Amino acid sequence: MVIFEAVEPRFRTPASDLAREVLIHGPILRSDLSRRLGLSPATLTRLTRPLVDRGLLIEMTEQLDGAMGRPAKPLDVRADARQFIGIKLTSDTAVGVTTNLKAAEGRRAERALPNHEVATVVDVIAELVHELADDQDFTAIGISVGGAVSNRRVVERASFLGWNSVRLADEVEERLGIPVTVENDVVALTAAEHWFGLGRGLSNFAVITIGAGVGYGLVMCDQVVSTSDTGLGRGFHFPLDPTGPLCSLGHRGCATAMLTIPSIRAQVEVGLAVPVSYAEVIELAREGNPVASQVVHAAGAALGRLIAAVANLAMVEHVVLAGEGLSILTVAGDVMRAAIRDDRDAEAAAIDLRIDENGFTSWARGAAAIAIQQAVDALAVTS
Repeated sequence: MVIFEAVEPRFRTPASDLAREVLIHGPILRSDLSRRLGLSPATLTRLTRPLVDRGLLIEMTEQLDGAMGRPAKPLDVRADARQFIGIKLTSDTAVGVTTNLKAAEGRRAERALPNHEVATVVDVIAELVHELADDQDFTAIGISVGGAVSNRRVVERASFLGWNSVRLADEVEERLGIPVTVENDVVALTAAEHWFGLGRGLSNFAVITIGAGVGYGLVMCDQVVSTSDTGLGRGFHFPLDPTGPLCSLGHRGCATAMLTIPSIRAQVEVGLAVPVSYAEVIELAREGNPVASQVVHAAGAALGRLIAAVANLAMVEHVVLAGEGLSILTVAGDVMRAAIRDDRDAEAAAIDLRIDENGFTSWARGAAAIAIQQAVDALAVTS
C-alpha cells in the first residue's frame, strides 16, 4: 500500500498558517488574508501582532484595499530577519548556499567529499557552514539528498552514498548546535519552486529534473505531495523510447537511459571512441557533430514525451523543468516541444512549461526552503 501525505509543517496552528500565507503570497492585504484563512479581522489582528513585534512580519507602504475601500498596509515577511543555509549532497561534493527568509541566494561554496563515511560528510558540512558564516547567526540548516528520508531527520537510504538509516540531522546538530532539516532533494526542490520559485502562486503543478538522475515532484491542492516511495527512484525507469539505449538494469529507452548526464555522455563516448564531458557533448551537438546531435535530439524528444506523460497522468497543465542537465534544450528545445505536442491531446489545455535556469544552485536553495518552512512554523508557534 502506498501512503500519500503532504509535505507540510509539523506544527499546524492558525499563527503558522498565517505566517506561511504571508511568506508565500506576500505582500498581501489583511482582507485577502482573512478571506484565504477564514479568519475574522479581530482574530487576524491578534495573530499578526506578535509576528510583527518579533520582526518576522512587516507592514508595507499603504495601498488602497479594494475590499474595505480604504487605505491599508499590506503584510510581508521581513526577508533579512533570519538567515539559513541549504546544502545539497551528491556522491562527490557538498554544495552550500546561504539564503534569507525568501530563499534568495546569498553566498555559495562547494567542497569535495573525500569519502562517504558519515563522520567525514559531517566534517565537510561543518566546514561549509563555517566558511559561509557571517555576523548573522544561521536560524537553521537544510540538507537535501537523493534518497529516501524519514521525519526530515533520517536518511533511510541513499545508494549513491552507501547509506542506510543514517541519523544525519542528529549528527549535524550535535556538531554545530543549529537546527537541521533533512529532505529528499526532489521534494525539497519542489517545495522551493512552490513557495519561492517558478511555481509560486500555482496550486497544482509538476516538477521534472534531469541531471545525474531523473526526478519528479508534484504539487496538488497547494501542497507538495510525498509518498512512502519518495526518494526510491520510481520514475527513473519510465519507458520513453522502445529503440533507445539500455540502462544499467537492462531497460531499453527508459528515463535513466535517455535523459541522465552519465548515459548521454556514455552514448557519445561510444560513438566517438573518446571521453567527453557533458558540456563538450552539448557543444559538439551545437556544431552539428552527427553522433552528439543524434544523442541530444533523442534526449530532447524523450524529455518531451516525459513531460507530456506527467501532465496527462497527473492532470496538471503547469510543469517546471530544473536540473543541471537542461543545457540539452539549447540544441533540442524545439524537438522537445514537438514531442510534447505529439503526445498531448489537442483538446487538452496547453502545457505551461517553466524552466528553472539556476542549475545546480537550485538544489541547495531547495534544501534551504525546507529549513525555512520548518523554522517559520516553529517561530509562529512560539509567538
